[in-house]
Amino acid sequence: MDNNLTKNAIRPFVIGRKNRLFSTSQAGAHTSANLYSLIETAKANGLEPWEYMMDVMTDLPAVNSVDHLESLLPWNRPSQK
Repeated sequence: MDNNLTKNAIRPFVIGRKNRLFSTSQAGAHTSANLYSLIETAKANGLEPWEYMMDVMTDLPAVNSVDHLESLLPWNRPSQK
């Protein structure tokens, strides 16, 4: 028995945590942590991270309600795989 699947699943979080140590500001570290979290959540929901982020960044300026914003969250998007 091994836990390689678990180790591989958390590796991006660990690398992100180490990268945040070198942020030049607390706000920068907070922003990068949010982006890492969003990308990993997109992966967990079967989305291609690059395509998902491009869709979200394209749609985000047109958001005009909380419901519209919530529709951009990874678990509310159709799987791309």
